[in-house]
Amino acid sequence: METLSSVTDDDIDALEHQLGRLPRGVVSIAARCVCGKPTVVQTAPRLPDGSPFPTMYYLTHPAAVKGCSTLEAEHVMDLMNEELRNNEDLAQRYQQAHEYYIETRRVLGDVPEIDGISAGGMPTRVKCLHAVLGHALAAGPGVNPIGDWTLDLLKERGFWNHEACFCE
Repeated sequence: METLSSVTDDDIDALEHQLGRLPRGVVSIAARCVCGKPTVVQTAPRLPDGSPFPTMYYLTHPAAVKGCSTLEAEHVMDLMNEELRNNEDLAQRYQQAHEYYIETRRVLGDVPEIDGISAGGMPTRVKCLHAVLGHALAAGPGVNPIGDWTLDLLKERGFWNHEACFCE
């Protein structure tokens, strides 16, 4: 369900503003704000300097990044990890998200150093809400249950909502 779009000069400018640096290894824009600015970039599995980079979907939207950081600081991941341990269905869907991620990234190139590694702690734990949210936004609802859960929490708390513009 990914709706990747090509990268324009305006996208690179917006990403530089969002990140405070030039983006590296951008393959496409994997999700956009309703105003059209990048929200998630799809990144090459090997950066131009030769470094392996497992985070294929990199969250760039400042409000979404800040919201994820706040949730992480509030230890939301502890609750998510407990639910992963106790909910077999959730664990199975998270495993499937991991497999989907690996297969999707494999299309971009074979990087032996990160073979079998996805992002965000998948498939057994929640380590980075930024990574799982980026995956959920790129892949669409229902693919990454922890990313979907993160998006719901961001909306509930008023931190960020992909259906509204939170750009500066």
